Amino acid sequence: MDISLNFIEKGTGDILILLHGNGESNKYFIHQIDFFSSRYKVIAIDTRGHGESLRGDAPFTLDQFAEDLHNFMLEQKIRKANILGFSDGGNIALLFALKYPDHVSKLILNGANLNPEGVKRFYQLPIILAYKLLVKIADRNPKAIKNAEMLGLMVNEPNIDPDCLKNLSIPTLVIAGTNDMIKQEHTKLIASKIPNAKLVFIKGTHIIAYQKPSEFNKAVNLFLQE
Repeated sequence: MDISLNFIEKGTGDILILLHGNGESNKYFIHQIDFFSSRYKVIAIDTRGHGESLRGDAPFTLDQFAEDLHNFMLEQKIRKANILGFSDGGNIALLFALKYPDHVSKLILNGANLNPEGVKRFYQLPIILAYKLLVKIADRNPKAIKNAEMLGLMVNEPNIDPDCLKNLSIPTLVIAGTNDMIKQEHTKLIASKIPNAKLVFIKGTHIIAYQKPSEFNKAVNLFLQE
């Protein structure tokens, strides 16, 4: 028996699924849940092993998280949804859209990356070093195993071929901070590879949805209303 994902649901109308980043929970989207629930049925999910969702015994990979989302939509009888993913949540959303395009109305990728090289070295190097240390002590420290798995997602994943993005016919918004931990040219690459994708930069860091909610929500809302 596999896990059921924990989620928050608010509002009515077309469905907007929110996917948080690495090591976080659906609470990251506090400003989006309140804003968008006046127009949409907002469903903010805790991914496997995050927030209040159990780890289970399936592989701890982004591909598995995309499968978990598919299973969740089947369970909830959701045929199609708008999906907004932040950071690793954006990577999950992209993997899901590539595999199950018929289940996505519109796609919003916030601070997503196609591979670990898309992350600025300044941010990636400490993650790699911490991951290597945790792997070394994991056999004698159960907490280290969990933390190593979490960091491993950012060290080893995702691995998405940029050229496969040209097959996406889903309306897509690529949105990031001007001083994001994802390289700006990498964000531009994602937008350039997805046909007719819209690209928006908001002054700020990786967590613009949290830091600059009014600007972020306005940009996302404009895209969803188009």
